[in-house]
Amino acid sequence: PDSWAKSLVDEGVIAKFIPIDMSQDAEAVFQQSLDAIRALGKDPLTLDADACVTFCELSVPVVARLCEVLGLPGHRPEAVDKARDKHRTRAEMKKAGLPTPKNILIHSEQELAEAERAVGFPAVLKPISGAASLGVKKVSSSEELRKGYAEVVGELSKLVVSSGALTQDDGSGKGVRAENAMDCTILLEQYLDGGEVDVDVVMSGGEWRYAAVTDNGPTLEPYFNETWAVCPSILPSKQQKELKELAVDTLNCLGFTDGVFHVECKYTSHGPQLIEVNARMGGGQVHECNLRVWGVDLVEETLFAAAGIPCRPFIPSKDPPGGGVAYCDINAEESGILQNLDFLASLQQKDGIIWAKPYVKAGTQVVGPQDGLPTWIAEIVVQRRNANEALAYLQKIQDEIKPDIR
Repeated sequence: PDSWAKSLVDEGVIAKFIPIDMSQDAEAVFQQSLDAIRALGKDPLTLDADACVTFCELSVPVVARLCEVLGLPGHRPEAVDKARDKHRTRAEMKKAGLPTPKNILIHSEQELAEAERAVGFPAVLKPISGAASLGVKKVSSSEELRKGYAEVVGELSKLVVSSGALTQDDGSGKGVRAENAMDCTILLEQYLDGGEVDVDVVMSGGEWRYAAVTDNGPTLEPYFNETWAVCPSILPSKQQKELKELAVDTLNCLGFTDGVFHVECKYTSHGPQLIEVNARMGGGQVHECNLRVWGVDLVEETLFAAAGIPCRPFIPSKDPPGGGVAYCDINAEESGILQNLDFLASLQQKDGIIWAKPYVKAGTQVVGPQDGLPTWIAEIVVQRRNANEALAYLQKIQDEIKPDIR
């Protein structure tokens, strides 16, 4: 009800705002949304709905169900369920002959020994559905597996879904427990070496129409917090081609035909491997990055697909028109109180800075990697003539930044 979108009515961007309490369970959100969409046809401001769309990961399943019931273009619920469940994704990939790491579900502490035998070390604990690396941890021994499992179970028990997003419970009483909104079963999966990438894909009529690779920097293990990213990819063209092919083949084997997808992969010592499929546009800086580098507006393509309009984004035949874009999230390196955000003020005046924005306010208690999942303090986005220059410029800035935490 208090969504930022409410103000768009006064701005003339949208015709109508209908509040739905997203802290309810999924079935209540689905039914209230269905009733509200059906009522649009009686309102001369809106008339019947032509499309139903979301950019939020946790809303993808309910939107797929709405599209199915309303007869609107959209993902099939079965395809979405397979993508949201990492264990089912792996099973479908294995049936299709695609590379699949060893993995097993863990329902209780009593199954840890069996999981260790099946997967081995190093390995990664993660919920079969989730977002933003919450509840993800690397383990390298039986002792780490035992402790890590207890930690992940504890972390997931403290998560709530509030306003459609997965967050830590702040004690306010807002939101529904994560376990009531998503499957929190834990997966133990073979650790994948190599560099992580994002492959942003536009599908239309069962064919891929756009696929762009963005390189990700080393994650902060054992929690896999992201550090930096650069687009276009600076990997060899052969590796980029293999990564794109794996992303598209995975989408096909899951049953997707149309839409915008954010597919996370790694190029390992044994070739490309999938991390996960997100059946929606990537969050954070993904839209800005693809728009600035390649001139492809993923929001526009999402709306085209949702309305059943064929997607045909223009793809430059040679170098990307926007040069290179790099971005990073500044992670807290230690726990304590963030004293100020002075380091952002000077950055905002520098040439090549697209933006430098805080995630938290001065005075916030932040967490460093020694105490848990690191807090993201701020985000920085830069643009240069090419990807190598953009990344070098960003890393120079990263080296100079030292948030005051005490």
